[in-house]
Parts: sequence; structure tokens; C-alpha cells
Amino acid sequence: MSVVLGYDESPGAARALRIAIEVAAAYGEELVLVYGAAAPGLRDGAEYRSHYEAIRQAGRTGLEHALTAAEEAGVPASVEVLDERPAQALLDAAERHGGRVIVVGTWGESPMRGALLGSTPHKLLHMSTVPVLCVPTEDDDTPGPAVA
Repeated sequence: MSVVLGYDESPGAARALRIAIEVAAAYGEELVLVYGAAAPGLRDGAEYRSHYEAIRQAGRTGLEHALTAAEEAGVPASVEVLDERPAQALLDAAERHGGRVIVVGTWGESPMRGALLGSTPHKLLHMSTVPVLCVPTEDDDTPGPAVA
């Protein structure tokens, strides 16, 4: 089994990475870092290939940072950059790797916006057959626990 993480270097993904590493370590599971690199539009022609390569390279760079964080925590990890939209990439990776849970970050969009525009967490919650852990971004303005 594994813990599958959608990672794109956003603030939500940064916190989701920390949580996914904790979950993978707690269960002794591999962490599978996934980036869906499908460029918008039709999947043919030079323009698509150009966009795809740029998106793929950005994803690979971000995943290398996440891979380093997992290795520093002593969690075995692997990287997948897939030519699919993010939600489908995560679903496919979870199926291939026996995902225990899919972890994704959120970045504060409203539930209505997610439903209308099709956010990755919203899609996963409706399409996944394995549990989905949606990790909100950290709010720096939220006070910590009261200290007496």
C-alpha cells in the first residue's frame, strides 16, 4: 500500500506534503508524489507539446523538492509526472500503487467555486474509491493554543 500525494508547490501542497509524510511514516508506507501535467486544450500539435514540456518540467522540479523532504524524514518515496489532469493522475496512481489514501492540499477556494470550476479536491471527493484527505493551507493569522 502507499500514500499518494498530489503536489504542485502551492501553499496548500506544502502543508499537504508535511501531513502526507506523517501519514506515510505512521503506517510505514511509501509516499508516491504525483503531478498531473496535462496541458489545457487539444492533445495534438506543436503548441500542446511545448506547453506540456514546460508544465512537465515545472512539475518535476517541484516534485524533486518534495522527494528531498520525504527522504530527509526517512520516508521512502517515488515520483510520477503523468500526462493527465491532476485528479485523474492521482486516481490512476492510487490504483497502480495500492493507495491507502490520497492527500491533496486546498488553497481556500469556496465550495461553490470548487463545484463550478472543478477543483482537484472536489473531483477526488466525488470520484475516488479510496479515502481522500484534503489539507487546508495554514492561516498565519490563526492564533496558536493558549498558553497559561
